[in-house]
Amino acid sequence: MSNLGLSPAYEFQPSDVIAARSELAKRSLSDFALMVDIPTVPLSEDEEEDRFETLHQSKLAAHHELICHSIQKLVLGELPNLMLLFPPGSAKSTYADVVAVPWFMGVNPRHNVILASYASEIAKKQGRRARQLIRSKSYEGLIGATLRKDQNAADEWALDNGSEFMAGGLLSGLTGNRAHLGILDDPIRGREAAESKTIRDKTWDAYVDDFCSRLVPGAPQIMILTRWHEDDPAGRILPENWDGESGLFNGRDGRKWMVLCCPAICDRPNDALGREIGETLWPEWFSHTHWEPFKTNPRTWASLYQQRPSPDEGTFFQRDWFQKWSRLPAVRYYGTSDYAVTDGGGDYTVLTMWGIAANGDIYRVEQWKGQTASDEWIEAQLDLVKKYKPLAFFGEGGVIQKAVEPMLKRRMRERNAHCRLEWLPSVADKPTRARSFQAMASTGRVHFEQGADLSEFLVFPAGKHDDEVDTASLIGRAIDQAHPAVVTEQQNNKPRDRWDRKFDGNDEESSWKAA
Repeated sequence: MSNLGLSPAYEFQPSDVIAARSELAKRSLSDFALMVDIPTVPLSEDEEEDRFETLHQSKLAAHHELICHSIQKLVLGELPNLMLLFPPGSAKSTYADVVAVPWFMGVNPRHNVILASYASEIAKKQGRRARQLIRSKSYEGLIGATLRKDQNAADEWALDNGSEFMAGGLLSGLTGNRAHLGILDDPIRGREAAESKTIRDKTWDAYVDDFCSRLVPGAPQIMILTRWHEDDPAGRILPENWDGESGLFNGRDGRKWMVLCCPAICDRPNDALGREIGETLWPEWFSHTHWEPFKTNPRTWASLYQQRPSPDEGTFFQRDWFQKWSRLPAVRYYGTSDYAVTDGGGDYTVLTMWGIAANGDIYRVEQWKGQTASDEWIEAQLDLVKKYKPLAFFGEGGVIQKAVEPMLKRRMRERNAHCRLEWLPSVADKPTRARSFQAMASTGRVHFEQGADLSEFLVFPAGKHDDEVDTASLIGRAIDQAHPAVVTEQQNNKPRDRWDRKFDGNDEESSWKAA
């Protein structure tokens, strides 16, 4: 009892002990967690099962102590919002949903909580566990609140101090009273859902329109998840250049967030838990051997377990496939384009200039990228045309071609920046369209400029953006399909046709442009 500031010689009466424990539990979420029996696994598969195995600890694991301490600071107003990025099995939801919710509601009369997940049954399950903790003998003695008999459903219950709890599926629609604390736990179901942009957009819209709108002004949020995709709700909030750091960030949603990123194995300095690089999470429970099987899938390991859904080695494209050039050989120039016709719509317009050497190797020479209005990227494209005089500029056919081609041709005439425009049909899905470029890269035929950012290629096809990959896919398809606008050394050995005569100018030797 020395942490209460009392003399060890003080003779406690039973009432003194109860009062001291109650005061300590109310003051400290970490101590509260050590004083209650925590419901863990239900004793049967019945969805309405109220009996659970319980956990009672004499000491919290380091990351559980960190979670409890951070939630307490959030409740006290010392943190704005809290994002918990932890791997599966780390019991993050147990301490945030099952332990912290009864504590918060008990010590703060007339304070409501909303808990949302990807499905109503998941949120309801957590609500049932939290309700069971409140029903335990220890809770009333520590906190002094009890469950109301007239409002005690697993997904909607209340305490006799006026605090109310509601749980629901994020995509099912959240209604009811406004809350003083919002918890979004596991907003995306799994890999298949995360791969769907439609579901990602619906999830985000539901978060913004339904979840956030149910909070009273200034109410804090706790977001708990393992990262399935870089475009998940956390990915849309974290800064563009976020790379696994913990700390206080200005979110792209306009809020400030304290981010606690605790990967399965520490791989960054300044770890939130103070670990050294290579140290595992929860070593009392998870050894290095435990994590080894999960490393066999780089994409899954990087996202779910390391919380950075962009593996260093890549999956569809491998980092070591891409060669780097410092001096450009003699090449013919070709451009490729991926247009975003909506200004500020989230996608980028990417214009890439490629050089094809006599041996067929591909060199990325220059790239322009921006989220701008069409008049700006048209001028950027014509600047590239004037600078490199490419033999052709390739783009995706279809709707984009119809929207872009007329104004692009008009400006080409006005600026005297002429270039052949070729439109390749938009067939199959993006991974299929990228196969040709993938094959060329895997054989060492693709060369990027020094210091090139390969991140978009390494997360493809799971990444939020794939505009750079789209432009690479176009040059790969043009070469693979022996498009008449593309001239290679092999074609030089064949009879010259009208395309050669029209677009490569003079004799075979002089047609190769030096860098």
